[in-house]
Amino acid sequence: MKRTRLSVCRRKARFVSEADALVVARTGRVPLRAYQCDRCLQFHLTSRTKGKHLSRSGPFISSLP
Repeated sequence: MKRTRLSVCRRKARFVSEADALVVARTGRVPLRAYQCDRCLQFHLTSRTKGKHLSRSGPFISSLP
């Protein structure tokens, strides 16, 4: 597993829980997923899917109707 770069962690919004992050993800213009950061141990949002197996009902939240 690849570590999150500290510079990336510092500039991203932090959420205490995955649920909190997903609430914000629903307001985005692109599908986002929450992940737990290995640096700060809080949750961030990302639109990246590389290396992720996503089911149709997976962890991505889409803002599309």
